[in-house]
Amino acid sequence: MEKKFYVTTPIYYPNDVPHIGHAYTTIVADALARWNRLKGNKVYFLTGTDDHGKKIAEAAEKVGKSPKEFVDNLVPKFKEAWKKLNIEYDRFIRTTDKDHEKLVKEMLQKAYDRGDIYLGEYEGLYCIGCEAYYTEKDLVDGCCPIHKRPVENVKEESYFFRLSKYQKRLLDLYKKNPKFISPKNRKQEVINRVKEGLKDLSISRTSFDWGIQLPFNKKHVCYVWFDALFNYLSGAGKNREFWPADIHLIGKDITWFHTVYWPAFLMSVGEDLPKQVFAHGWWTFDKEKISKSRGKVINIDELIGITGNKDSVRYFLLRATPFGDDGDFSNDAMIIRHNNELANKLGNLVSRVSGLIEKIGIDKEKNKKMSRLIDEKSFNEIDILMKNFEVDKSLNKIFSLIDKCNEYVQKRRIWETKNKTELYAVGDAIKKISILLWPFIPETSEKIARIFGDWEFSGKEFEIPLDTEAKIRKSEPLFVKVEEEKINKEEKIIGVMDSKEVGFDEWSKLDIRVAKVEKIEDIPGADKLYKLSLDVGELGKRTICAGLKPFYPKDKILGRKIIYFSNLKPRMMKGIESQGMLLAATSDNHSKVSILMPSEDIEVGSRIS
Repeated sequence: MEKKFYVTTPIYYPNDVPHIGHAYTTIVADALARWNRLKGNKVYFLTGTDDHGKKIAEAAEKVGKSPKEFVDNLVPKFKEAWKKLNIEYDRFIRTTDKDHEKLVKEMLQKAYDRGDIYLGEYEGLYCIGCEAYYTEKDLVDGCCPIHKRPVENVKEESYFFRLSKYQKRLLDLYKKNPKFISPKNRKQEVINRVKEGLKDLSISRTSFDWGIQLPFNKKHVCYVWFDALFNYLSGAGKNREFWPADIHLIGKDITWFHTVYWPAFLMSVGEDLPKQVFAHGWWTFDKEKISKSRGKVINIDELIGITGNKDSVRYFLLRATPFGDDGDFSNDAMIIRHNNELANKLGNLVSRVSGLIEKIGIDKEKNKKMSRLIDEKSFNEIDILMKNFEVDKSLNKIFSLIDKCNEYVQKRRIWETKNKTELYAVGDAIKKISILLWPFIPETSEKIARIFGDWEFSGKEFEIPLDTEAKIRKSEPLFVKVEEEKINKEEKIIGVMDSKEVGFDEWSKLDIRVAKVEKIEDIPGADKLYKLSLDVGELGKRTICAGLKPFYPKDKILGRKIIYFSNLKPRMMKGIESQGMLLAATSDNHSKVSILMPSEDIEVGSRIS
C-alpha cells in the first residue's frame, strides 16, 4: 500500500546567497525524499524562504531596496543552488506567497477568537539575527549566544500568545511521543526548560511593517516565527493533504521554536501535530559555526568547485559525520573521500567491469543459476538505517558492497578467466548499487544506468536482474581525481586513503607511542564519544576524544595501554581539545571496533616503529 511521506527543511532567510549550512539540511531532505520514492511512497518535499522580519527589512535598507525587491533578487539564488545540487523539491514556498499569507491570517484570527492572543506591552531583549527573544541568563558576555552580537532592548505595544497555557500539554506530548524531539540528546534540554515554566510570547510588532498584518489590528505585523512556522501547513499540498509532516529537518539552533512554539500554536488552532522534529548539528569552519554574520561562509559554487563534481558535495556532507552530530568542514577531507571512495572504489569498479563486459560479454544461459552478490536483504538493511536517519551508516553499508564487488573481481581474476557468469554477477550487483546510491548521488547513479542499459530507480527495479541484452561499453571515468599535492599530508596518512599509497617517508613523520588510559569520562551531549586522559611517559599527559562508547564500557578501557598518535594537530570536539588519536580496527560497516592494545610489559611512552 502506498504510504505518505512529507519532509520539510526550514525556510531560509534570503539575506544572502545560500551556503553549506543551507545545503546540508536540504541535501539530507532530498536523500530522504528520494529513498521514500524508491520505496514507492507518495512523497512531498517542501523547502523555501522566510521573506519577512526585521532582519530582512534592515538588510534591504542597507542596500537601498525595498524588502520585497531585496528578497525577490535573492530567492532565485536558492533555487539555482538547489538545481546545481540536484535537489528535487515538490514546492518552494515563500512567506510572501498569497496562500501562505491567507492561512497565517486565518490562524491568527482563530487563536485570537479562542482567547489565546491578547494585547499587552512587551519589554525585553531581542536579537535581530535570530529574530528571537532572550533573557539575561541566555546571553554570553551580554551578547546573543549564536551571533555573538549585542542584543536590543525592545519596548512596545504587542499582542501576546498564551504560551504558558500549553506547558502541561507540551510535556505530555514529549512523554507520549518520545521521538517527537530527535535525536534524543536534544530532548532533555527542551523538557527541562519547559518544566521551569513558559512565559507568554510576544507575537506582533509596530516598529516596522515588513510582515503579515494582524487581521484584528492592522497596526501590528505578525512576529516572524508565528508567520514562518505555518509554512509547513500552508505548503502541505494543494489541499494540505500531506499534513501532518512526517519529519521537520532543522538545525539545532532553532530547536526551541519548532518543539515548543510550533506545537503550541497548532494546539491553539486545533491542527494535528507533526510526527517528528529532527535537529541536526552544525557544520563548522575553522571550528566556528558557519554563518555570514560571523564571516564564516562556504557558498555552493565554492563547494562544488573543490572537486568539480556536485555529487561529491552531496556524498561528503551525507557521509562525513553522523546526521545529528556537529561536523568540521575541510577541503582536504572532501578531496580524500572524492579520490579514494568515489573515484578509486566506485568509479574504477564501473569502468573496469563495463570494459570487461564489452570485451568478454555475459553468459546468457548460466546467469540464471548463479548466486547474486547483492540480494534484497541489503535494501531492507539500508531501509532500517534510513528510517532512523542514519544516512552515514547507509552509505557505509553501500560502500561495503562496492568493496565486496571489487574484491570479487580481484579474487576471481575475471580478466584472466573470462568467466562470463561471474562477470554477469558483478554487473548485476552494480545495477543494484546504482539504485541504492540514487538517493545520495543521483547524477552518478543515472550515469551508471546509462552505461549498463538504463533502468528506473525503484525498489521493484532493484529486484529485476541486469538485462543481458543491453549493449554495455566501457565507461568514461565517473569522477576525475583531484591532484593529491593539494591534500594535507597529515590528513592523507591518517584519513581514508589506502595505506599502499603512503610512502615510508610520510609514515616516519608520525610519532606513535604507547599510552595508558588514566581516566575516562562521558561528554555531555555526546552519544558516541568518551573523553580519555592519557599518560604518555616522557611526553606527559594528553587528552583525546574517541568514539568508543557504543563498543566499550569504561571498565574495559580504564587502566589499559593503547597505541597513540601523539603529533597530530589538535581538534575541537564537543568543546574539548582532542590532542591526537588512538589506533583501532573497524569492520567495513563500522558495526565493530577493536582497540589495539600493546602487552603490559611495554613501557608507557615507548615509540611504535
